[in-house]
Amino acid sequence: MDSFEKPLAAVDPEVAKLIREETARQADGLELIASENFVSEAVLEAAGSPLTNKYAEGLPGKRYYGGCEVVDKVEQLAIDRAKALFGAEHANVQPHAGSQANMATYFALLRPGDRIMSLSLAQGGHLTHGSPVNFSGKLFEIHHYGLDPKTETIDFAATRKLAREVRPRAILCGASAYPRTLDFVRLREIAEEVGALMICDIAHIAGMVAVGLHPSPVPLSDAVTTTTHKTLRGPRSGLILCKQQHAKAVDSNVFPGIQGGPLEHIIAAKAVAFGEALRPEFKAYQQRILENAQALAQGLIEGGLRLVAGGTDTHLMLCDLRPKKLTGKLAETALGKAGITTNKNMIPGDPEKPFVTSGLRLGTPALTTRGMRPSDMRTVAKLIVRVLDAPEDAAVHQRVRGEVRELCQKFPLYAKRLAQSA
Repeated sequence: MDSFEKPLAAVDPEVAKLIREETARQADGLELIASENFVSEAVLEAAGSPLTNKYAEGLPGKRYYGGCEVVDKVEQLAIDRAKALFGAEHANVQPHAGSQANMATYFALLRPGDRIMSLSLAQGGHLTHGSPVNFSGKLFEIHHYGLDPKTETIDFAATRKLAREVRPRAILCGASAYPRTLDFVRLREIAEEVGALMICDIAHIAGMVAVGLHPSPVPLSDAVTTTTHKTLRGPRSGLILCKQQHAKAVDSNVFPGIQGGPLEHIIAAKAVAFGEALRPEFKAYQQRILENAQALAQGLIEGGLRLVAGGTDTHLMLCDLRPKKLTGKLAETALGKAGITTNKNMIPGDPEKPFVTSGLRLGTPALTTRGMRPSDMRTVAKLIVRVLDAPEDAAVHQRVRGEVRELCQKFPLYAKRLAQSA
């Protein structure tokens, strides 16, 4: 017990040093991965709280362990705020991540072997939407709908035709690299026509959905899943929203179906993030994300990049690097050397392998959290283009990295933490 009350730096200086390094990396670079964001100090405080010590299998008021009277209040607060934020009939805040949220939802509404229609990973979907290497592709019969090759948006005529042919038990909608507005109404119409359930994964667009800047699938869907750490700006975790008629099945398939004790410290952090999202300023923040995305997209187009689907309606864009004769792998590496963090991503009809790709996915939530505006996005676009025009030039990497640091210093991140650890 001699180290029980000591700070991390005294107990484990090696881990403390690595945390300082990562905090500095985040502060000194441009974070453009569309699925990442920066949480508030309040969310960090909740996530690192003594609530981590408490086992709480079950649900508020129905636990298998004693001593849950306080965490019951915490979890119920998170549930109530999630329902209010999205206008949902029921919410389960226990999934550890988006993948677990999807797994529990599939198990609640479907049976192994059921037919599912979804957007493929290669055309903007998600690993848990039926990829053959994922549990979803291994346990269910997956049929993928796709994009119109001309517009690079969902081909609804072909989707309807496929639905009539395969008669799926459920149609999944949602994506991880789809830059245009998702038309949930048309997908619902197709689902109703063939008697299918509708399950939506809004992990990327949840923040915009919450404030009405993207159409909501909640009233139209049997269940909606999401992560809480992307545009919602909460801790890394998951959430399930569903109709009341599915509540018992969803809850029992989270616990004891696929998980044990919930992470009450992370649930508390989710409650904080949901509370932040319920405030008026959160809508203004989401609007800035969209404005920044438009400015970044325009700057990239002016720099000679082609954007999939011609641009973006959301927080993300998908760059086709073939006009610059680059692969996603090379572009990601070059930009990383210049202090710009991105991720390679497949584009529709990509001739490259998934670990190489012909595309680059970019998003504006994290830089918007730091306070950057459209004028800054235009600067960022120019920096990106300079690197991509000379991807193997170390001198260019070094000069751009210096300019990146200068820009980041105008928008400090976790400054108090860095000062305290110096």
